[in-house]
Amino acid sequence: MRLPHPTPTNHPLPFEHFRGGLTDALGAPAGFPEIALSGPAVARFDDLVHELYPDAARVDQPRLQQLAAWLLSLPEEEARQELDARLQCTDDLRALCEDAAWDVHEATRMRIDKLLAYVDREDDLIPDSLPLLGQLDDVLLIELAWPAFAEEANEYRDFCQYRQTERPSGTPEEQRNAWMRDRLAELELLRQGTRMEDMHFANGRSPEGPMRVTGSPL
Repeated sequence: MRLPHPTPTNHPLPFEHFRGGLTDALGAPAGFPEIALSGPAVARFDDLVHELYPDAARVDQPRLQQLAAWLLSLPEEEARQELDARLQCTDDLRALCEDAAWDVHEATRMRIDKLLAYVDREDDLIPDSLPLLGQLDDVLLIELAWPAFAEEANEYRDFCQYRQTERPSGTPEEQRNAWMRDRLAELELLRQGTRMEDMHFANGRSPEGPMRVTGSPL
């Protein structure tokens, strides 16, 4: 069974399956302002998505329209929370690129730079000046490309927590090395525990219970 791609939040955007909200005869969300969702612009956006993460879902105008309809169907506060939760994930990406203690692979750094450059633009597929919907393309890019960054972001969060609680000394490089050393040691302990359990359950047998002393029959 194919596992779902990691997403920046626990509630993925309904990009591929949402059917609802108020729409007009053409399928566009009712009340959707006149914006330039031209075919070539959407295609360029789709190209960027797949440059960052080749296995992402395809982006087209009908899906964008349905996603906009979904966003507009939410109470405004809830819609803003959906947007902000994803936009906040870029804070970790910015931080790990600027952290002297974190060694980012050059290819990953380049992908992060492209993602952040798009999010920071105001004149992208949907202008940021448009209330609420102006950041829909930004969060969709973050959502669809997130599998390319999820592992890096999760490891960096773990490192930040380790650095805060354990307070390793030394240079930034030495602090990261301490994190890696301690995490590898924890992993080895976990493996040893798994091997011990396997020894007890070898060949599908359950471990024997406590020793019982039985008396001789009378």
